[in-house]
Amino acid sequence: MAARQDTATNIREMGLRARAAGRTLRSLPTGRKVAALEAIAAALRARQNDILRANARDVLAAQEAGLPGHMIDRLRLDAAALDAIAADVEAVSRLPDPVGETTPPQPQPSGIQVSRRRVPLGVLGVIYESRPNVTVDVAALALMSGNAVILRGGKETVHSNAALEIAVRAALTAQNLPADAVQVIRDPARERMRELLRLDDLVDAIIPRGGAGLHRYCVENATVPVIVGGIGVVHIYLDASFTRDPADVRLAAEIVVNAKVQKPSACNALDTLLMDREALPALPDIVRALIENGVDVRADAEAQAVLDNAGLSCTPAASADYGTEFLALTASLKVVSGLEEALDFIAAHGNHTDVILTRNDAQAERFIQDVDSAAVIVNASPRFNDGGQLGLGAEVAISTQKLHARGPMGLRELTTTKWVVVGEGQIRG
Repeated sequence: MAARQDTATNIREMGLRARAAGRTLRSLPTGRKVAALEAIAAALRARQNDILRANARDVLAAQEAGLPGHMIDRLRLDAAALDAIAADVEAVSRLPDPVGETTPPQPQPSGIQVSRRRVPLGVLGVIYESRPNVTVDVAALALMSGNAVILRGGKETVHSNAALEIAVRAALTAQNLPADAVQVIRDPARERMRELLRLDDLVDAIIPRGGAGLHRYCVENATVPVIVGGIGVVHIYLDASFTRDPADVRLAAEIVVNAKVQKPSACNALDTLLMDREALPALPDIVRALIENGVDVRADAEAQAVLDNAGLSCTPAASADYGTEFLALTASLKVVSGLEEALDFIAAHGNHTDVILTRNDAQAERFIQDVDSAAVIVNASPRFNDGGQLGLGAEVAISTQKLHARGPMGLRELTTTKWVVVGEGQIRG
């Protein structure tokens, strides 16, 4: 299979095969899609040893190349992780199939009946870095939503993705479905990615998952529509009303620690904590919990003074620490005068996931209404901005743009609609 990707023309050939496979998928009954996903889950488990050996090669190469720890964390698979990926595929198979949903026909004065039917987008191009689980997550969501997909992982995942592709395609073949519904570009050369970005007559949407540089490259080089997401600064604003009860202070510390520590390399992990000035007496308890969990806290001068008095040491914040997506055990801390200043700060730096911790319902509603981000959360961790946690099953990405899809992109977000008009011989006068 690798040989057919050695030249630039082969990316186009992949697009042609994907387009042909997509025509089969778009009218596939739900039961056959479910059977295909169940077969993929079984194939992943049956080929566990091959997949983990391939992944070990990638992890070793990444370590030798000096890749950052958060990228190696995203890259690494073990038996439990692979079983979880297979379970996610099974979870997608149990989700309601959005394809074919049709609105009730609406009669028009002319006598025609008008409805809208949900249909697949067609062919997706998904470009991502250091996450072999994405290969399977995206394949499952694409298949269940009736889309073919061309996947381009980073060079650090080349062996893992090849092994996963073999398993997925074998399962599709066994189900008498076109294996070309899922194709992986194994050639890591950037030129192959650029060719995919310009395949606008065959690919319907590009979805990048990775850092800001990848997203910028896709937007600047694509003639295919690009759905941008997965990058952005995550904030928690701690309102004074959430610190008047010692139990709330403990709860705030738990939420902040979970937001930063549970998976620091995730795009929905905390980057900046905004503290209401009136909540500063609670600051030492919260920062102490972060430090105990290995977090490098970068605080402004006002917060530093409070922490120094409590015997806590942190790093002085630089201006660049605000508006930075850390993807590591690092968080910035800024004191604000209240909700209005917090809203202004988030408006300048946010668009991904933003949280308010408050016991004031009016403050919560103002935050929900004013913050213009993909997800706004009240009194819970930002880690809940995730397709699985929001009931979508696995996700392709978290979109931070406003057109077509926003937030976690699950099955429904990989579909569009078409108008269906039924008449009885009407002509337009």
